[in-house]
Amino acid sequence: MTPREKLLAEAAKRILITDGAFGTEIQNWKLKEEDYAGDLGLAKDQKGNNDILALTKPEVPEKITREYLEAGSDIVSTNTFSANLISQADYAAEHLVREINVASAQIARRLADEFAAKDGRPRFVAGAIGPTNKTLSLSPDVNDPGFREIDFDYLKGVYREQTDALIEGGADFILIETVFDTLNAKAGVMAVLEAAEDLGRDVPIMMSMTLTDLSGRNLSGHTVEAFWHAVRHAKPVTIGLNCSFGAEQLRPHVKTLSQIADTLIMVYPNAGLPNELGEYDEQPATTAGLVREWAAQGQVNILGGCCGSTPAHIAAIAKAVGELPPRELPVPPVVTRLAGLEPMTMAA
Repeated sequence: MTPREKLLAEAAKRILITDGAFGTEIQNWKLKEEDYAGDLGLAKDQKGNNDILALTKPEVPEKITREYLEAGSDIVSTNTFSANLISQADYAAEHLVREINVASAQIARRLADEFAAKDGRPRFVAGAIGPTNKTLSLSPDVNDPGFREIDFDYLKGVYREQTDALIEGGADFILIETVFDTLNAKAGVMAVLEAAEDLGRDVPIMMSMTLTDLSGRNLSGHTVEAFWHAVRHAKPVTIGLNCSFGAEQLRPHVKTLSQIADTLIMVYPNAGLPNELGEYDEQPATTAGLVREWAAQGQVNILGGCCGSTPAHIAAIAKAVGELPPRELPVPPVVTRLAGLEPMTMAA
């Protein structure tokens, strides 16, 4: 079976579990500049460049990944949220993009295969692609609303470089996550579709939107429903929400998405909202109890955690939903659905 077929087969049996945060887990290691920099001899300081640890201190992402698998993850993502040319340029490491992504995917692939061999349960690797710090939909200059720092084709090329390397390293899926700009996401979609065409095989896309306010819109202004209509053509194997908020705040938006999307729903909220120090206090049992409500109402297929979540959160979630059936995919009526900032449905 292809990765898409295998994931759909597993998701038909039970609610699957993805992993939790990498960034906040890496912070717990209290790494120093020399840990990040290694012997690469780069021109800028590397502290905070979590992605480069795949090259300079691979035992860190490896141990975190292993702990998530031990906690019950069926899907582990690569530690590559900022492993793209735009983001790595901030660290003078843009020439290492391919190497970082291949190495990170290989770490996740090796561990996923190790755990699958132990019990025969498939484990999957999602190649994580973050949004970069650029936006195609908005101008960074309030005095020049038509200005853009980059264009669509450039960003597509940035995503294509990362996509190719993640696939080379062994990723099953490409996860375009924390989408704050729908147009950025479309550049990522095109990059993956072109990579799949060149390879002559299916490269499944996972997509996850992040909301910027409680009204349920991302930074480019799209509602959850409009976002789905804008990307459905890519046939993503999962669609969902992550980051920005905890499970409590995401509740109505998960419900909306679950009712309209004819694909798997994957949601991985933050461990609540950060406190005044920017830290996450929500305990595993609380997070697990909140996401269990979604599962009990048949709204989700895959659950995990984002910022502040830990292996303990993932273990609690896995236990909380272990006996609950997965969401059944709806069969929406065939009508024309268009998307601007709001959805538009043209009835027959």
